[in-house]
Amino acid sequence: MITLQTRIVVPGLTGRQITDFLLNCDDESYQRWWPGTHLAYHTITHFPDGIGNIVYMDEYVGTRRIKMTGVVAGLIPGRRYEWRARLLVPLPVRFLIELADTPAGVAITHTLQAGFTGLGRILDPAFRMYFSKTFAKAMDEHVRIEFPKLQQLLN
Repeated sequence: MITLQTRIVVPGLTGRQITDFLLNCDDESYQRWWPGTHLAYHTITHFPDGIGNIVYMDEYVGTRRIKMTGVVAGLIPGRRYEWRARLLVPLPVRFLIELADTPAGVAITHTLQAGFTGLGRILDPAFRMYFSKTFAKAMDEHVRIEFPKLQQLLN
């Protein structure tokens, strides 16, 4: 299992603002968040509580363009947003944003996990090629730039 994790505190932003934004985001809002880097993010299929929503995302992380569809697999408004990647079938890739409001701002833990459990672990070297050290560094930098930009957009 590969885990890439970034922790950041963003002043002037709350966890609820982040989960509400992600649940209601459209391409135009996503592009305003980070012009030229965030290209598309919108919900294809909506469910009343958000869990099960099918979401499309297209963005750059460093020089790598990432386009994928995912399913909102977990949601606690203001505290947690979990997204699982899928192509034609679910993939063993999970994005998790955990949020905690503090006096200093919102503490964000952004985690990307990729890999199989059990016998499927023999396929994990393929994930290691994709989620390289270079990509890990780019993802960390991406998270550290994008959430302060969201604070600027929402306030």
